[in-house]
Amino acid sequence: MRSGLVASVMLLILMQVPARAAEDSLARFTVSEIRVVGLERVSEGTVYNYLPVNPGDEMTPTKLREALRALYATGFFRTVELRRDGNALVVVVTERPSIDSFEIKGNKDIKTEDLTKSLRNVGLAQGKTFDRSVLEDVKGYLIDQYFSRGKYGVTVDTKVQDEPGNRVNIEIDIDEGERAKIRQISIVGNTKFKEADILDSFELHTPQWNSWYKQNDRYSRESLQGDLEKLKSFYQDRGYANFAVESAQVTISPDKDDMFITISIHEGDIYKIADDAKIAGNTIVPLPVLQQLVEVKKGQIYSQQAISDTQKAIENRLGQDGYAFAKVDPVEKTDDEKKEAAVTFFVDPGKRVYVRHISFEGIERTQDVVLRREVTQLEGAWVSNISLDLSKQRIQRLPYIESVDYEKTKVEGTDDLVDVKYKIKEGPSATLSGGIGYSEGTSFSLNGSLADSNFLGTGQRLAIELNAGHYAQVYSFSHTTPYITADGISRTTNLSYTRQTQLTASYSDFSTKTALAGLDYGWPVSLWQSVHLSGTLERVEFATDSSTSNQIWEWARDNGGTTYLLANGNSYIRGTISNLLELGASWSYDNRNNALFATYGTLQSFNLTSTLPGNGLEYMTASYRFQHYFRIPVPLLDKVPLRISSTLGYGRAFGNTSSMPPNRLWFVGGPDSVRGFKDSTLGPRDSIGNPYGGDTAIYGTAEAIMPTPTKWQTSARISLFYDFGQAFYLGNTLFRNKDGTVADTSLDLRRLRSSAGISLEWLAPMGLFRFSYAVPLSWQRATTKYYGDERERFQFSVGSAF
Repeated sequence: MRSGLVASVMLLILMQVPARAAEDSLARFTVSEIRVVGLERVSEGTVYNYLPVNPGDEMTPTKLREALRALYATGFFRTVELRRDGNALVVVVTERPSIDSFEIKGNKDIKTEDLTKSLRNVGLAQGKTFDRSVLEDVKGYLIDQYFSRGKYGVTVDTKVQDEPGNRVNIEIDIDEGERAKIRQISIVGNTKFKEADILDSFELHTPQWNSWYKQNDRYSRESLQGDLEKLKSFYQDRGYANFAVESAQVTISPDKDDMFITISIHEGDIYKIADDAKIAGNTIVPLPVLQQLVEVKKGQIYSQQAISDTQKAIENRLGQDGYAFAKVDPVEKTDDEKKEAAVTFFVDPGKRVYVRHISFEGIERTQDVVLRREVTQLEGAWVSNISLDLSKQRIQRLPYIESVDYEKTKVEGTDDLVDVKYKIKEGPSATLSGGIGYSEGTSFSLNGSLADSNFLGTGQRLAIELNAGHYAQVYSFSHTTPYITADGISRTTNLSYTRQTQLTASYSDFSTKTALAGLDYGWPVSLWQSVHLSGTLERVEFATDSSTSNQIWEWARDNGGTTYLLANGNSYIRGTISNLLELGASWSYDNRNNALFATYGTLQSFNLTSTLPGNGLEYMTASYRFQHYFRIPVPLLDKVPLRISSTLGYGRAFGNTSSMPPNRLWFVGGPDSVRGFKDSTLGPRDSIGNPYGGDTAIYGTAEAIMPTPTKWQTSARISLFYDFGQAFYLGNTLFRNKDGTVADTSLDLRRLRSSAGISLEWLAPMGLFRFSYAVPLSWQRATTKYYGDERERFQFSVGSAF
């Protein structure tokens, strides 16, 4: 602002008359005492501290001018006069008024707290001394701020109301007006590329169908500067090494509503790289290692992007070894006759830098140790960019962390120490709910649940569920401690009791009661890999019903530890009771950047479980899950994260057990596997025509994640998807088609079902909402021989995100 200049000018003007008058009326004399007249709020001590005259000093014209200048410079006084009363120096002042109240109205584009903070720094705040010149400067400053945002119709009115006691009330009334919209963007001088192709990468656009929420048709000075850089990169990445923006003119319509932007350019010529880029300077790292990072090769079309990528790669490589502030400067030498360019990267590593302190900002619930144990960068060790990024990624993967960033700050007075601060935004860690729930597979349910992945800020997960559903009653308790040792060994305890009458809404009737107690231990193998060993004790009671299908009846007849047969009217209920010890082992690799809304990384897991031989039931299950996020390095497509995933499941009975228990089969179809088909309905059909599940399953998806505004990226996602999958049965159970012929349930990829559609995921306080609309692409139509697939285009579910 110009307040400093204005204050200096006013000071000189105000000093002239009093200074001359004082010099005429004051002869040289020795000051015996000093008296101050006119003070209201400012203390005498404050005046004495600033006054460069003390009792006993000789008063001279020079001292006089110094005293006036010093008192005016405080900003406390509107007028200052020095008088002589005998040998006493009398200081007569008129104080500036104080600000009793300060109010800003009408601002929407700029937050009030941001304005208040900025204006307080220049003295406009309640309790501060009021200077009218500063208020005028602020008015101009606000107008400039709104001009930079494209609001040229803004008006700023200031009101100052005097109050008793030398106080004032200040009110700033802002009428922002409408932001001017861009009606035309013109490129002058382009002959090699179409204007539409050039403008496609711009942030600023003329009004489009989506401008209502992107607001990219509204002019701002910063956005234009960014677009000019994009324009330069557009040409220089395509070989035009001597491209230049000659001018950028912005005009506004008389009504200040429309903006017209004209950019004049010089395209130049296409250059090639004369020779492989060279690396010079103090490289620290062996030169062959750095040469592998060079993307600028002989014969290539000149590309500023390749030069920039090489520069960053070398700096990052030096950063791995503690040279956090290494500088790599690319120097280009062009030959205008041959249209060639030579590039040399000059390396200045600077000093090796060490980390003094690591701190966390923005944490309210989470304990410091919970975050610190995820950090791979150690205090006292040299700073490593890779370790800092890995730490950021590991913290980001915690389900109760919404976003993470970090900054390195040099320690004042040193050139080899930095402090690292992680700026963290916490997300919801717990869902506490009770009421009515719904999902496609289990219909309506009454439930109460608590799931907290950061219980009391310790990073431990606690889950309690009480669910009285239409087909099942579930009472469960689960507790996970992710670090029972400093090495990251985890422990999970599970207790549950489940009573089911159907596995899904379309499954045949039966009844199970399962009491379970389990313990799981996990060991980290590396930063991204871990193995788990688990043991589970189960007591399972399985009972058929009068409407049970033949397949379920036969399984209950042939399997189980203790069997029983009860009369029920004209029919019988057959049941089994089994006590099981099930052991499990699993391996997982997960380097995704987020556990819920990932955009890059890979997840792989393999799980194997088996009951011990001699149990009432003998079976094993195996599953493999793969998930990978990536981007295609093609303009426009590189902004769309892609996801491919697949799941393979297999189960097999052994020993005296004839086939897999019905409640351990795989179910395919619905929101969790193949959308567009009714939940859990794909695969073999039993004697009643209901889905039975399979002992083998294959399903997967290919998904394109649509760009969303930054503020929604950690809580919502829209994607286009292609799903496929099917459940097969390779065991001894016999299934028949609708016409009574034996059904073929073998593994045949030609029977895979598929669908395509759009989905929405939204993380709300009560859980993760998922909506999808899918169109089946391959399915079995109902005929006199075959049961038809049950299609369902719109589906939704609500589940825990933790």
